Amino acid sequence: MKRKSSAIALLAGATVFALAGCGTTAGGGSTDPGAGAGDGGDGASGAYVTVVKATGIGWFDRMQVGVDEWASETGVDARQEGPADATNEGQVEIIQNLIAQEPAAITVVPNDVAGLASVLGEARDAGIVVVSHEAAGIENVDIDIEAFENTAYGAQIMDNLAECMGEEGGYVQFVGRLTNGSHSEWVQGALDNQESNFPDMNRLEDPIESEEDEEVAYNKAKELLAKYPDIKGFQGSAGTDVVGIARAVEEAGKADSVCVMGTSIPSVAGSYLDSGAIDKIFFWDPALAGKAQLAIAQILVDGGTIEEGTDLGIEGYESLVKLEGFDNVFAGEAGVVVDASNAAEYDF
Repeated sequence: MKRKSSAIALLAGATVFALAGCGTTAGGGSTDPGAGAGDGGDGASGAYVTVVKATGIGWFDRMQVGVDEWASETGVDARQEGPADATNEGQVEIIQNLIAQEPAAITVVPNDVAGLASVLGEARDAGIVVVSHEAAGIENVDIDIEAFENTAYGAQIMDNLAECMGEEGGYVQFVGRLTNGSHSEWVQGALDNQESNFPDMNRLEDPIESEEDEEVAYNKAKELLAKYPDIKGFQGSAGTDVVGIARAVEEAGKADSVCVMGTSIPSVAGSYLDSGAIDKIFFWDPALAGKAQLAIAQILVDGGTIEEGTDLGIEGYESLVKLEGFDNVFAGEAGVVVDASNAAEYDF
């Protein structure tokens, strides 16, 4: 039977992986970080540009807030761009255009980790600092910054989903793109936890691709509800997944019997949290993640290094940890868990 429980604090990756002590030095770029600030032009010379998965998505609207605040707080020319649709091709085109404009740094949240490797290599060859987010293991970046350790995040979602499902029954997992590195780590971390600790639960299918599109998530959830009438749970990864899933669950009259959890933010998922069609959402503040990417880029542009314990001066990123198995991947401790009882505490 579906059970609701109070929100609990997310255990971030700092407690679940070994820490290493070596630092990482920027691979290039010595442009003055203030160059181009306030010039009001359309070019990017000397600027810091954050390239997101797509525009018009609530998650990245919130990241835009952080980018704009960082620009205001530092006096550095910074802005955000993204394709109209969440495609690798759209991001590649934007980055190719930026390279010609000679920005000081490009930060990016990739749609396709492998698909961006080549163009990011071109950017670094041009002396541009490159920082990524949600892309552990991506090639041709100076630093990748994560909000937390990804498999621990997925395991935490599964702990909550299992509790809601009474630790039994079938569930499915959604990812924005099968090529999305972080989404893949989240669902794998959740699956590993389920198989180890909740043997009476079972994943019904391989991860379902939503294309970062609420309508796609909705239609696929409808199909799954029809295919598996006894399904008890859904895990979403893209910020729009749980909203599309919840709409299908609510229309099917199963909001009280099917558990829906995953990554989103209150402004996107709030109405379904209130109705009970979404049980919990898990997230980190995209605005703070946007600031963290830019702060790292500025340190590297200025010739500094990122290492164990680096304090970015940003909430959740005050003491970075280096992820085991990577030379240039660092994480903060910025996770949040929200249900209907505390959603109002977050105004985004």
